[in-house]
Amino acid sequence: MRLRHTGGRTIHLGYCTNVHPAEDLAGIVAQLDTYAVPIRETLGADPLGLGLWLAAPVAAELAADPVARRRLHTELTVRGLEVVTLNGFPYAAFQALVVKGNVYRPDWTTDDRLGYTLDLARVLADLLPDDAVRGSISTLPLAWRAPWDHARADAARRQLDRLAAGLAAVERDTGRPVRVGFEPEPGCVVESTSQAVTALSGMDNDRLGICLDLAHLACAWEEPAVALERLATAGLPVVKVQVSAALEAADPGGDAAALRRWVEPRFLHQTRTAACAAATGAGPADGPTAADPADPSWAADDLDAALDAALPGPWRVHYHVPLHAPPEPPLASTLPVLRAALAALFAGADAGCDHLDVETYTWGVLPAARRPSTDAELAAGIAAELAFTRDELVALGLTPTGTAVPA
Repeated sequence: MRLRHTGGRTIHLGYCTNVHPAEDLAGIVAQLDTYAVPIRETLGADPLGLGLWLAAPVAAELAADPVARRRLHTELTVRGLEVVTLNGFPYAAFQALVVKGNVYRPDWTTDDRLGYTLDLARVLADLLPDDAVRGSISTLPLAWRAPWDHARADAARRQLDRLAAGLAAVERDTGRPVRVGFEPEPGCVVESTSQAVTALSGMDNDRLGICLDLAHLACAWEEPAVALERLATAGLPVVKVQVSAALEAADPGGDAAALRRWVEPRFLHQTRTAACAAATGAGPADGPTAADPADPSWAADDLDAALDAALPGPWRVHYHVPLHAPPEPPLASTLPVLRAALAALFAGADAGCDHLDVETYTWGVLPAARRPSTDAELAAGIAAELAFTRDELVALGLTPTGTAVPA
């Protein structure tokens, strides 16, 4: 769906389809009818935005076949759907039984990651609506933090230079600019905005920037306004925002039984205590001096590991929870961080970003009592998240456009 910022800019809001498993073109089109069309009808949105996830094989297939790209564009248009952004973080098999650290491979030291991302750019250029200013693609923040050394960092930087050149070629060929946003994530080479400045400053910022995931920002215990100012000062544009909320526990020792219900085998749920704020540049100057936000004194790479280590609280857990339905007490979500970030981005005279994607990919692994049991229930949950986000933006002064909002 689209909204108008008070400064006149069109803001695109959609949901990310990496919550769905299909990795072939026929399955992706079928998912449009199963989920996206009912969501659009529930919201009365015309059009409804999708942040498509295309696994590497289907991205390569589409990049090589302009007829298939036009056909996919038509399939979207006739259903009242539009795409201005793609999720290029997971390479493949994102809804497999076990994903964990596989999601970070291949990383930005490899030709496979570069090729995949440029395939996505070629596809997106032909999927964009005629009136879209640009497209965006989110990607992983270089790599998982280990192994990492100067040689791998240099290899990644060379790939980013090749990425910028490839995006320039896509724009020359199609007339459509596409930008790539690197998404800081717990446990990766770039976990915080401070690390983003260190690792990514000096990129071609006309084509490369940051994808700001609001759950990840919360897990780094960053203050949104400070983080955004840090990025702006470094010349790193926010090309995409993933509207998400993390799991929070004020007293993880006392709440251990409730937290155990959220342990599951598919995804990593990196856990950070408030002490990591000093390492991410978000805490007081006289706090701990270690520069590593993944230091085991205040961090664990999964929720069960954090519970076993009995890390001191409070905790924030990289577990995307439905925006409109926070966990039952004693647990909570990081909605206050989400609201502060949206205010920092949109309450001013100019919009801080124009591509927003609701990204709750964890619906299928939520505790049983919260997990949708049918396709219709999942579609209803995603629609509720989009309505929640739309209403938060309207409260900041944005106006829905091209949308008949149900009473």
